[in-house]
Amino acid sequence: MFKAAIVLAHQYNISIGGEFIRWQEGQSTGAVIDVVDVVCHALSTSNIVGIVGPYLSREAEIIAPFAQKIGIPVISYSATDPDLSNRNVYPNFYRTVPSDDLAALALVKLFIRFNWTSCTVIYQNDAFGLGGVRSISNSFNASGLAVKRTVEFDIATLSIRGNLKSLLTNAATRIVVLWAISAYTPLILQDALDSNVVGPYFTWILSSAISINYFNETYYQNLIGMLSIEPVTGSVVNALINTTLLDAAYSIWQQYEPESFPGSMNVDYYALFAFDATWTLIQSLQKLCASKINNSSSCLSFFESSYCFNCRFVQSNLLLDAVTRTEFLGISGPIQFSYNVTNRITGLYYTAKNTQPSSNGVNFVHVLDYSHPGDWRIPAQENIIVWSGNSFTKPTGQASLKGVNLR
Repeated sequence: MFKAAIVLAHQYNISIGGEFIRWQEGQSTGAVIDVVDVVCHALSTSNIVGIVGPYLSREAEIIAPFAQKIGIPVISYSATDPDLSNRNVYPNFYRTVPSDDLAALALVKLFIRFNWTSCTVIYQNDAFGLGGVRSISNSFNASGLAVKRTVEFDIATLSIRGNLKSLLTNAATRIVVLWAISAYTPLILQDALDSNVVGPYFTWILSSAISINYFNETYYQNLIGMLSIEPVTGSVVNALINTTLLDAAYSIWQQYEPESFPGSMNVDYYALFAFDATWTLIQSLQKLCASKINNSSSCLSFFESSYCFNCRFVQSNLLLDAVTRTEFLGISGPIQFSYNVTNRITGLYYTAKNTQPSSNGVNFVHVLDYSHPGDWRIPAQENIIVWSGNSFTKPTGQASLKGVNLR
């Protein structure tokens, strides 16, 4: 959807400094040094005025200060680490996806809704995971809830540090929050399935919905009853979005890359956040150049260098101010930023999905909506939650002697 936004700007005859917007695309691998290399190469060969991305929080924590030195904005569509919210530390960073501070608050309200009081948190050991578990712990403590235990997943070795079965069964809670990206979630769940700590006595809450097809069908019964909480766009929760932009973006996608278009109902939410991140940059550049239309100097001036760290965008402060003041109705919902934090401050939504038996196995089913700063509510099309053990009885979340052999 990044490229769709650029093409749409061309179709709308949006020009910056008398020229259509050009772009470069770089693929990150998850290794921080690789994304630095990609950005450095782009800066050394072209006049780059902004970065859409990166995908991972650990990448954003490096790229944002790098781009600050150059004087250009970084607008991420998926980096959710709460530490990135600090405007003093990351003055040129923005994001169109909600911060995990809000996800933690939504999680607290979910626990209150179901009368749960504690959990174990399994987290990946990088900026995303560490920031998430810290935010969850702080939000729980402030609300009289408790994180009884934290369990670390090492992204270098792709394994849990310690014996997962012992760590979970010896905790005084049976609610497990898994804070990991979709690439790691199946690995952790498979370990848990092999250790027999996924259903019927444990209730798992995931930070992302994943494909159940990853798992062998023999595990499907154990996977019933999980919940997932993930950020979504306004259309999912019946909130206002820009359908004109959305339809135009989908049309462009189908025209130029029909083989990759998954259908409008299956487009990843982060792709929609990426469009709005790109459109934010486009709108900001328009605003910057419009403000300098009567000025003899160019609205896009650079101190160029073959060494990327020596490149400078002259109108840096003006562009950052334009980004902060940009406000529009995007395809994910209303977009607005603040001078105080790096976060998007409007159009903040989540859904809760529940793994339920279906005709083709097990699927995630939409069961609850959340709109910040509100509370969880049942969507217009209600689906009853199916809990672990294929039960309709809400679990207490507390450890019990059921299923335990005493001697």
